[in-house]
Amino acid sequence: MRVIGLMSGTSYDAVDAAAADLDLDGDTLTLRPLGLISRAYDDGLREALRLALPPAPTTVAEVCRLDTRIGQAFAALAVEADRELCGGRAELVASHGQTVFHWAEGTKKAGGTEVLGTLQLGQPAWIAEATGLPVVADFRPRDIAAGGQGAPLVSLVDLLWLRGRPGTPVALNLGGIANLTAPDGTAFDTGPANALIDAAVRDATGGRLSYDVDGALAARGTVHEPLLRRLLAEPYYALPAPKTTGKELFHDGYPRAALAEFPGLRPADVLATLTLLTARTVADASRAVRATEVIAAGGGTRNPTLMRMLGAELADVPLRMSDEWGLPADAKEAYAFAVLGFLTVHDLPGTDPSSTGARHASVLGSVTPGRRGLPRPGRDAGPGGRSPLARSGAASAVRAPVRLVIR
Repeated sequence: MRVIGLMSGTSYDAVDAAAADLDLDGDTLTLRPLGLISRAYDDGLREALRLALPPAPTTVAEVCRLDTRIGQAFAALAVEADRELCGGRAELVASHGQTVFHWAEGTKKAGGTEVLGTLQLGQPAWIAEATGLPVVADFRPRDIAAGGQGAPLVSLVDLLWLRGRPGTPVALNLGGIANLTAPDGTAFDTGPANALIDAAVRDATGGRLSYDVDGALAARGTVHEPLLRRLLAEPYYALPAPKTTGKELFHDGYPRAALAEFPGLRPADVLATLTLLTARTVADASRAVRATEVIAAGGGTRNPTLMRMLGAELADVPLRMSDEWGLPADAKEAYAFAVLGFLTVHDLPGTDPSSTGARHASVLGSVTPGRRGLPRPGRDAGPGGRSPLARSGAASAVRAPVRLVIR
C-alpha cells in the first residue's frame, strides 16, 4: 500500500509529507521510503497558531479557523506529495495534524503524568476532498481513552524498527519536545528539545529569527551554571515513566520566568545554557534506560551545537543518526505516522501499552472516507478486508512477531 504520512510537530514551523510503500508479509512489515516534501506554514498562519497556543487565551472561533486553515495546508501538501512522490498512485493519507493542547495534570498513580485529553487540529475532510483519498487522523485520543498518555506514538514504530539489534539501542526524537523509546517498551518525553531554545531565539532577535541556525548563537555563549541548576530543578524531570509533556509546560514564557532570577545574561549565554539543558536531560534519560547507543532523528539533529553537547553528555554511549539505519532523520516521524495509518486500515493496533501506560493496545484514529469510500487494504488483507494478524485476534500481535524493515 502506498501511504503519505503528514506531520507537524511542537515547533509548528512546517508540515512534512513522507511517502512510502508499505507491505505486511507474515511477520515482516517492509517500508520503502519514497521521499519527503516539507513546506513552511505561511507567516500569517504560523503567527495565528503561536498566538493561540497555551498559556495564551483563545476562542472557539479561532480554534475553528485554525482547524480549517491547518487542514487546508495539510491538504495542499498531500496533493503535492501524491503528485511528486507517488506518481498520483497514493492509496491512503495518515495525518497527525497539529497539536495545540495536551491535557496532562498531576501525577498518575505512583508517579508520571495523567493525560486527560489532547487536541490536534487540521480537519481531515479538507485532505480527503483535495486528494480523493481516505484519511486516517486523530491518532492520539483512543490511547488516552484506554488510560494511556497518547504519546509518544512513534514508540511502537521504534519498537518494530529496533527489534533484533544488539544491546539496548534507544530511539530519540528531537523536535520541540524530546522523546525516546527503549527496546523493553519504555517510552516517554524527556523534556524540551528545541522548544525553549526557539523561544529564547525569538526573544533575543525580536522575532527576526525563529530558531538557532546551525547552533551558531549557542556556540558563541558560555553555559551559566546557576541558571542551568535552576532549570534542572523542574519537577517534570524527576517523574517516572510513562510521562508526556508539551508547550503547556515548556512554553515561550518558561525561560523568561527563569531568567528573571538572573538579569543581565548575554543572549548567547542563555542559549548555550538552554542547549545544554536539552542535552543533559536527554542524556540523563538515556542512562536511566541503560542505553548502549542512541539513534537520533528530528529537527534538533540539524543543530551541531546541540549534537556536540549531547555527544559529550552521553560520554561513552555512541550517538548515531537514524539515517544510518535507513530512516531519514528529517522524515522519521512522518514515516512513523504513515506506518500507524497503515496499521489502522489493516485493523491492527498502533500502540504498545508498556510505552504509553494504557490498559491495552488500541487500533488508532478516525477514518475519513475518500472519493471511493473507505480504505481497501488490498492484497495485504484477507477475507473481509482484515489482515492475517488482525484475524489472529491478538491485540498485541503487532509488537510480538512483527519487525519493521527499511528497504
